[in-house]
Amino acid sequence: MPNVTELELNFYLVVAFVILVVKIFTFVNALMFSGEAYEAAGKLTKPAWCLILGIGVAVNVLLLGSPISFLNLIFLLAALVYLADVRPALLSLTRR
Repeated sequence: MPNVTELELNFYLVVAFVILVVKIFTFVNALMFSGEAYEAAGKLTKPAWCLILGIGVAVNVLLLGSPISFLNLIFLLAALVYLADVRPALLSLTRR
């Protein structure tokens, strides 16, 4: 029977993996839209979003020992803002 420490570690690893997947998805998704779409949606430029999200992925990979650190949470928040605000605006412009 697993003890509490093993369960906590497994939960921690699952959370870290989910955070990494969200950041990678947002970074790749940001690369897929044109720069003009970002301007038409009235959002930050494509290079700005790609830089923010790319640094977020890099921080997450480099700080593997602490996926729920202050920096990781800041970049997770940026990824969530992209998913909740920027991506829907970009999708509404590119739908046919």
